[in-house]
Amino acid sequence: MRVRIVLVSALFALLLAGCGGGRSGHGGLAVVASTNVYGDIAQQIGGPHVHVTSLLTNPDADPHLFEPATKNGLAVAEADVVIQNGAGYDAFMTKLENAAPSSKRRVLTIADVLGVHGHDANPHVWYDVPKLPTIAHAIAQALSQSDPLHAAVYKQGERRFVTSLAPLDREVAGIRRAHTGDPVAFTEPVPGYLLSAAGLRNVSPSGFTRAIENGSEPSATDVAAMSGLLLEHSIKVLLYNSQAFSPITSGVRNEAKAQGIPVVAVTETLPAHRTFQQWQLEQTRALARALNG
Repeated sequence: MRVRIVLVSALFALLLAGCGGGRSGHGGLAVVASTNVYGDIAQQIGGPHVHVTSLLTNPDADPHLFEPATKNGLAVAEADVVIQNGAGYDAFMTKLENAAPSSKRRVLTIADVLGVHGHDANPHVWYDVPKLPTIAHAIAQALSQSDPLHAAVYKQGERRFVTSLAPLDREVAGIRRAHTGDPVAFTEPVPGYLLSAAGLRNVSPSGFTRAIENGSEPSATDVAAMSGLLLEHSIKVLLYNSQAFSPITSGVRNEAKAQGIPVVAVTETLPAHRTFQQWQLEQTRALARALNG
C-alpha cells in the first residue's frame, strides 16, 4: 500500500508539473514570436525559463511575403505565450491562432499595448526607441502571467533589458541635439519612429513610401517627387529597407549614391548573431555617421 501511495503521489506531481507553469517540451515556457525582434527580447527577459520560437528570422527575406509553414502552425498550437506585432504587419499569426484554438495560450499584441491602430499607422513599432521599455514591460508581464512561479525572474530580466538600452538612448539623443529638423527620406517607413525620436524631418513623398510598403508600384508623380529630392539635394540621408527591394527602390538607392547622398540600410528583422540592442545601436550609429558627413 505504501508503494502504491508513493507511485500515485509521484504521478500526480508529474501531472501538476505538466499542467502548471506553462512548461514546454524543451523545459521552459513555450513562447512563439512572429519575428525574431520580439523573440530576442523575450529570450533576454526570460532567460533559461523560456523556450522561444521566432517565425520571421531571415534578414535577407521580405517579411511582407512570408508564408508560414506547417511547423509554424504546430509551434503556435503548442505555445503558452504568443507575441505578435499587430497593426496588419503579421496578420498570418491570427490565421495560425484561429486554426488551433487554445484556452491556455496568452496572446500579446504589441501594437495594442502602444495604441497603434488605423489604416495609415506605421506598424514598425519596434523602432520606437522611447517606447521600448513599455514593450519590454508588456512582454515581462505576459511571461509572468503564464508562469507566476518565475515572475521575479522576468521582472529582473525586464530591468536588465531596459538598462541595456542606455547606449541606444544616448545615440538617439545625440542625433537629436545635433540634427533636429534635418531633412531625410526613406523608401518605406520602416525607421519612421526612430527618425521622429531623433528629431529628424522626414520629407519622403507619402504616396511613394505607402505604395512600396503595400507592395505596389508608386505613381509616376510620386517617383518623380522622390527623384527630385535627390537631384536637388533636398535631403541629408536616404534610409533604404534592404529587406524589401524592387527595381524602383534600387533605382532610388543608386540615384542617391550617384548624387553623393549617404544611404543607410535598415532591416525589419535581426541579422544573425546580433541582439536587438546591438542591431538597433549599429543602425543608429550608421545614421549618425551619415548625418555628420
